[in-house]
Amino acid sequence: MNTNYPIKFEPILKDKIWGGDKLKALFNKKSTRDDIGESWEISDVNGNVSVVTNGDLKGQNLQEILKAHKGDIVGQKVYEKFGNNFPLLIKFIDAKEALSIQVHPDDVLAKERHNSFGKTEMWYVMQAEDHGDLIVGFNQDVTKESYVEHLENKKLLEIMNQEKVKKGACYFIPTGRIHAIGAGVLLAEIQQTSDITYRVYDWDRMDDQGNGRELHTEMALDAIDYKAEKKYTTDYDTVVNASSPMVDCEYFTTNMVAVDGEMSVDNSDKDSFVIYMCVEGEASIHFGDNQFETVLKGETILIPASLKSYQIKSTVYSELLEAYIK
Repeated sequence: MNTNYPIKFEPILKDKIWGGDKLKALFNKKSTRDDIGESWEISDVNGNVSVVTNGDLKGQNLQEILKAHKGDIVGQKVYEKFGNNFPLLIKFIDAKEALSIQVHPDDVLAKERHNSFGKTEMWYVMQAEDHGDLIVGFNQDVTKESYVEHLENKKLLEIMNQEKVKKGACYFIPTGRIHAIGAGVLLAEIQQTSDITYRVYDWDRMDDQGNGRELHTEMALDAIDYKAEKKYTTDYDTVVNASSPMVDCEYFTTNMVAVDGEMSVDNSDKDSFVIYMCVEGEASIHFGDNQFETVLKGETILIPASLKSYQIKSTVYSELLEAYIK
């Protein structure tokens, strides 16, 4: 069975109280609902394991191909560390309304409380309405006591760092950094495989039954990093037909790949899978004997670790987020 080709997966769509219709309208995701908040592009979260849609592996899920093909899919070092668990969760997110203000625990806390990995993540803004904003971190150093006081008095926003955003903005969200995606923002998210979120404030929203969503006020207290940063955005330069560094952390490395025409890729220096999320235009990945797979805007593709060289071609200026593990 041939595993040496770019692998595509069926998106797993999530309806959310804050979701909209952009994932359907702009990226052709298949759903009858108008409140799709997330498209899980590649997932190994229990109960939400991605299924292959192309090639010899079609119909098998991510766990099945990992068990059968191990390091050929993810790389030997990655397989030694994570075994049959895929280490990243890849999403597109459409926030018609603001998400809750939330925080994620680190590996130690998540292991102790949930037998899970922590959730370090990054965002790349694909589109933002004029009012589109994000909450990332605090605008001043605070104490746990001061934070609780602001939360209880419904004055949390006074100490939060809110930023207007536009297309191309990049944010790194380490565990402990309090955050929220604002209304009118469409983004790509790369994160550790974890679904552990501590919700601290949800705008006093009610569901159809008049119930507020569960909050995790106490659990969040030990997870939050109360220190403010001078700057929260991640700057990067975009070089055409090259991989331009964006985020580099122990959990993932992400580059911006801008393609206009053709570029050759040699991954012989990597012992990892490579993921491409198309965030602008469309591109085709050419490999083997005149074979290729196309990735459109709003689609994601996985290059197995065993496929070391290929060409990325595009007839229009296109941008791909490239993610792998060092």
